[in-house]
Amino acid sequence: MRQNLLSSLLSDLWTDLHDPNLLWQIVAVIGSLGIGWLLARLVRQRLAARDVQRRVMRLGVESFGPVLWPLLALGLLLLSKFLLERWMHVNLLRVALPLVGSFALIRLVFYVLRRVFARGGETGAIVLLAEKVFATVVGVGVTLYVTGLWPDLVAYLEITTIPVGRHKASLLVVFQAAASVAITLMFAMWAGAALEERLMRMDSVHSSLRVVTARMGKAVLILLAVLISLSLVGIDLTVLSVFGGALGVGLGLGLQKIVSSYVSGFVILIERSLAIGDVVNVDKYFGQVTQINTRYTIVRGFDGVETVVPNDMLLSTPVQNYSLTDRSLRLATRVRISYQTDVEQVLGLLESVAGQVPRILKTPAPQALLARFDPEGFELEVGFWIADPENGRGNVLSDLNRAIWKALQKHQIHIPYPQHEIRILDLPPGIDNRISAKMPVTEAP
Repeated sequence: MRQNLLSSLLSDLWTDLHDPNLLWQIVAVIGSLGIGWLLARLVRQRLAARDVQRRVMRLGVESFGPVLWPLLALGLLLLSKFLLERWMHVNLLRVALPLVGSFALIRLVFYVLRRVFARGGETGAIVLLAEKVFATVVGVGVTLYVTGLWPDLVAYLEITTIPVGRHKASLLVVFQAAASVAITLMFAMWAGAALEERLMRMDSVHSSLRVVTARMGKAVLILLAVLISLSLVGIDLTVLSVFGGALGVGLGLGLQKIVSSYVSGFVILIERSLAIGDVVNVDKYFGQVTQINTRYTIVRGFDGVETVVPNDMLLSTPVQNYSLTDRSLRLATRVRISYQTDVEQVLGLLESVAGQVPRILKTPAPQALLARFDPEGFELEVGFWIADPENGRGNVLSDLNRAIWKALQKHQIHIPYPQHEIRILDLPPGIDNRISAKMPVTEAP
């Protein structure tokens, strides 16, 4: 019966306990772990001290920190094994390498999963489950390798076949195919997420161009990953022509709206008619554009309600963009004064009050106008401009109206109440006196 790797290693380690050279292996293992941890910490501290122009690299290394330490330790262990095995047996290092290597692999896969699926800072239950499953699989694999059962498992998977259509494939080939597809897709999605994150930090590039470049880059990377993984599995890529024909028939029969939304999304991003942060009015929805995706756009109203608008709707219906070429927006409020008031004095007072509200622009200056002659008095309009419509219109109007009310009270300028005069004609004699005693001729609310 063949002796497994674990018993061989334990026997060699027991023999090495009486060898003074074992001390060098212990020093190599502890030194590799300690030096790797120090190097990872120094790299993070050095990049954290750099200026903000290196913020992309700094943030990337800070998030890669949990992976950097085991990778550096693994590299140092490999170097120690290469140097020491010329003069002594390195049985302890042979045990330490798979353990540290599995730890580094688990950390690396965790890093990729969280960079792709948990970029907002919150890790979902599915990601946590995937991490636990992968850690369990790696742990079982390392155990099989150390105990010497790994070659037996590989041989069993190789001779066990399952029918795949008219052919048969071994379980080993199936597992290798699934692993190659998962690895290529995972790293393609990670590269796409890293590309999008870097592009979105390039403030010198228009936001729409950044979004469309990130979306197209991610799509190209995923497509290349699928093609490469299919080639690694051994699938002939010419069979995709059948799938392309079926997809074309499906698009012609029932997917017009979906494809129209995707194409409209790319058109919107390329022509830059909308950008993230614009304040728009689409149909009955008014708010700020917070996301532009390939199929839909999210418009967040100033009441906090988010509306998912299909992109084809943004091309087929008129869209009012309050910040397309100029973010400045004109607003107005109206107030009524009595005919006995000096209108010129009040117009100057209103312009002065509007100029003191923080969000109102000084250039162009607020302007007070005599809008019309109302039956109750002069109706005045105060027009002004703001440069931040994304912060809402109601609060600045409220601030201005409150300031106008305080100014009118301070200068004893009265706002007339609407008055209604009631006349009753052609009544019999004697009835008009009784009505006059019960109901006043003029009532003011």
